[in-house]
This record gives sequence, structure tokens and C-alpha cells, in this order.
Amino acid sequence: MVDTAALKAANEKRWAAAKVTRDVSAIAKRLVAAKSRYRAVEAKTGVPWFVIAVIHMRESSQNWDRSLAQGDPWNRVSVRVPAGRGPFKSWEEAAIDALVNCHPYLSKKKDWSVGGTLVNLELYNGAGYAMRNKPSPYVWAGTNQYSAGKFVADGVYDPSHVDQQPGCAGLILAMMALDPSIKFGKPSSLPTKTAGAVIASAGTVAAGVHQGWDPTVWLLVGGVAAIIALVAFILIKKGK
Repeated sequence: MVDTAALKAANEKRWAAAKVTRDVSAIAKRLVAAKSRYRAVEAKTGVPWFVIAVIHMRESSQNWDRSLAQGDPWNRVSVRVPAGRGPFKSWEEAAIDALVNCHPYLSKKKDWSVGGTLVNLELYNGAGYAMRNKPSPYVWAGTNQYSAGKFVADGVYDPSHVDQQPGCAGLILAMMALDPSIKFGKPSSLPTKTAGAVIASAGTVAAGVHQGWDPTVWLLVGGVAAIIALVAFILIKKGK
């Protein structure tokens, strides 16, 4: 078992000292340019859009014909782990499945702080590096926090192999330089089902106004309904 608290602390220290050692500015621009597509998936899953973006880059070099889960074509049943997924109707549908139904079930994660985000990204790829107390190239390749070491096949670790793909942390740093709105913490979009629940609550409260309550109650409940509706409107706007 991985000690996630220790891994979080280790990755927080690495983040604080991290510097990008490869030029990933062109990749970062492409990821930021696709923000609207990533945010559509964020709205359905609660996973921050920039996290989805860097996973997309690591799994398939941002190929829109490939699944977020493992880089297999999303219009066919996947053969690599997680195997047996699909076929799907779109990249977005496949991405939602990967985040909701596949290990480590990122849609269920609540901690999107710096450390929490980096742990979530690392576990998305696997705990093998954490078990060896090594920085994961999936996260740290292309930064001064990584030099060498990679699983070149299932269960086969080569300590001298250098991962040539940019890691998630370096990509996020480069994306932050382009888009200051990228911040760790809660996702900026509200999942659709949550927004719907808020709207439903507002409708229920408002309906009670017509049940013969005295004027004072009408005013009180009407005010509450208006506040709930306003909050729902703001959250939905943020999720666009």
C-alpha cells in the first residue's frame, strides 16, 4: 500500500523546488487552446480541466482520436489497461468514463490542492514509483526533480532509462504561465448533476410559496428561493 500522506508531502516539496528543464511552451499553448473541451469534461466529472489536459498529453500526446484512459482508440474496445472499455461515441464520452469508472476514480477525489493533485496524477499512472520512493516521470519528467528511471514494461523498471515525454508538473507550470486562472483547489466548474440539484431545490422552495403560507413566510421563503436560484445561476455560468 502507498502512504498517500507521505507521497503528498514529498510531492509538495518537489513542487516547491521544481523548475522546468525542457521547453514545453508549444505543448502548453496547445493544451490551453483546448480549454473549452477540457472544461466540458470537468463539468461532468469535477476533475480540474488542466489535470485532464496534462493526462491527455501523457496518455496520447493530445490525440483526440485516443482515449484518456490508456491512449487506445476510443471508437474500439480498449486492449491496454484499463482494457475492455468502449467503444465510445466521442473523445469526451471516453474521457468521462476514464475519470468516473476507471482506477483511481479521479471524479471521486476531493483533494485538488498542490499535493493532492500531484498524488492523483501519479496514481492515475500507477504507484510503482512511489513504492520505490522514486519521483514519477509521469509527473516530474522534464523538471529538475527527475533525472532517470522508468518502467519500460509491466513490472520492469530500468533505473537508467530517461522518460522523453514531458511530465504533468512541468506542463502545469508552463500552462500557468499562459493562463493565470489555473489554480490548485476546487475545480472551477460545477458538475451538471450538482447544478441540477441546486436548481431543483430552488424550485421546491419557490413552490411552497403557493401553499397558503402567511405573507411573512412568503417573503422569507421567497428570499431564500431567490438566493438559491442566484447561486445556481453563478455556478452554471462558471461551468460553461
